[in-house]
Amino acid sequence: MLSSKFGRVMLGLCSRKPSPVCGAGRSGFSWTAVREERTRWLQRSAGPGREHRPVQRPPGVRSVSQSTVDPEEVKKFQSLASKWWDEQGEFAALHAMNDLRVPFIRDNLLNVHRARHPGKPLAGLSILDVGCGGGLLTEPLGRLGASVLGIDPVEDSIGTARLHSSYDPDLRERVSYQACTLEQLSAGGGGGGDEEEGATLYDAVVASEVVEHLADLETFAFCCSHVLKPGGSLFITTINKTNLSYALGIVAAEQLLRIVPRGTHDWEKFISPVELERLLESYGFSAQSVQGMLYNPVSGAWSWTNSTAINYALHAVKVKEDVENISSDQQTHTAATHG
Repeated sequence: MLSSKFGRVMLGLCSRKPSPVCGAGRSGFSWTAVREERTRWLQRSAGPGREHRPVQRPPGVRSVSQSTVDPEEVKKFQSLASKWWDEQGEFAALHAMNDLRVPFIRDNLLNVHRARHPGKPLAGLSILDVGCGGGLLTEPLGRLGASVLGIDPVEDSIGTARLHSSYDPDLRERVSYQACTLEQLSAGGGGGGDEEEGATLYDAVVASEVVEHLADLETFAFCCSHVLKPGGSLFITTINKTNLSYALGIVAAEQLLRIVPRGTHDWEKFISPVELERLLESYGFSAQSVQGMLYNPVSGAWSWTNSTAINYALHAVKVKEDVENISSDQQTHTAATHG
């Protein structure tokens, strides 16, 4: 009964990974470059004679800024940068989450890419781990054979990630890290993917326990599309926006039981699977699967569940950027808000 009670209280209260795009700008970064690239992307996607009308943002999606940066999120997690690899500490549940999210990413990628490499099933694939923190997910993906770039705006977290991976010779040629934001990477290229028209493109982008800390989900979605190859995969794990997630994730965990520090989560930043799918579709993605996740704080284990009321994992694929896949409404809205 104790396990059941605490399991209900603690469902999904482990999303404390720092935002991938909340840091100060890197030297040479230009939002002008991002806006110009977005304009070219929309022009390529638009057809002649299409009527442009204002578009209404999907309910629950936060308003557009010119950055996903939320400085308050950096402040929350800066002090935790040295604790990423303490499996009994603040990130214990994220360590345990690898039992679900690593196979979820691996199996869905293998469904898309049919090549088989015994022992290294993801060999030949390039992956961008957005908001990588100390590399908790980056490393196991590298051990599966992928070439993985982990990015995070918290330089101390990147330092922790680099130091930890340096002890494993098997990772030195496949895992790298960069202290930057997603929009900086999108604007400037660089990394471990293929080059096409000056941009670095990846087979997959991973954002695990990240989007609930972002300031601007539309910029996030656009940048993900920008750095992915056509047909590339986007993997997201996050928290649903429900009364239950507020009761358990905010009231119980932070205010009553103090299992996580007060202010770790902002319920207004949570997003439902329906809203997230709708947003991604407007930026050229097709959702392939959504699966609920359940955390048991007593056993310290995660399991799959049919309910997405608290935590969930999503896999989406970037479709080809043609007229049929990009609406004129979205083109008008994006152009108006980003330049």
